[in-house]
Amino acid sequence: MSTDEPIHDLAHLGHVEMFTPKLDESLRFFVDIMGMTESGREGDSVYLRGWDDYEFHTLKLTARKTAGVGHVAFRTNSKAALERRVKVLEAMGAGLGWTEGDLGHGAAYRCRNADGHVFELYYDTKWYEAPPELKPALKNQAQKYPARGCNVRRLDP
Repeated sequence: MSTDEPIHDLAHLGHVEMFTPKLDESLRFFVDIMGMTESGREGDSVYLRGWDDYEFHTLKLTARKTAGVGHVAFRTNSKAALERRVKVLEAMGAGLGWTEGDLGHGAAYRCRNADGHVFELYYDTKWYEAPPELKPALKNQAQKYPARGCNVRRLDP
């Protein structure tokens, strides 16, 4: 596909949903080993975030009978950018339609790429708000850096 001007409608990778038949074990792995923190739960899903993620979550673990990728979500630069991408996706027949959104963001448009993977585009997002004990001193950080006393297990010998 060729265009005269680069398309800059996607701001960043927002989050990934992973299906897991072992939700508790997966949760322990991402929290105890990888150092993520839980930011919410809804239905069969647990929402996680890394230390300085400024959105509500970047990983959604969902209980399923088989492991896999549920969807990959991208945040757009604006509502207008979201609408532009939706028009293109619908015109090419890749659109799956709108959802009400997720625990961490507003309305989202789902589509499928040529390989069959499900993608989601959204703009309205829920920003992470640190609890009082984790409020950062610096305004450009989402939360205080937990340098000491962290419960993360190290994998190196």
